[in-house]
Amino acid sequence: MKTSKSYSPEVRARAVRMVFEHEGEHASQWAAIASIAGKIGCTPEALRLWVRQAERDAGGRAGPTSAESERVKALERENRELRQANEILRKASAYFAQAELDRRFKP
Repeated sequence: MKTSKSYSPEVRARAVRMVFEHEGEHASQWAAIASIAGKIGCTPEALRLWVRQAERDAGGRAGPTSAESERVKALERENRELRQANEILRKASAYFAQAELDRRFKP
């Protein structure tokens, strides 16, 4: 059962922008995140993850960017589909090969 809310990209971008803008007014980035998360209506941990991803996308933090993550997901999906297609073709080939063998030995 899914209990988490889904936030629009606009809300996420606004919350992240607010964290960066108001970071200097708080003792730490976490304090800014906790303060803004309460105002937005999300958990501080969710907002922290959004901020970290925005930092990676901007090149300020090591790790995969959003574009790279999407590309990896697309390639994994394509790989899964190709494996399924190959399995189907392998089974079909074996089926038709067996049918050909059965046909040859019948008088």
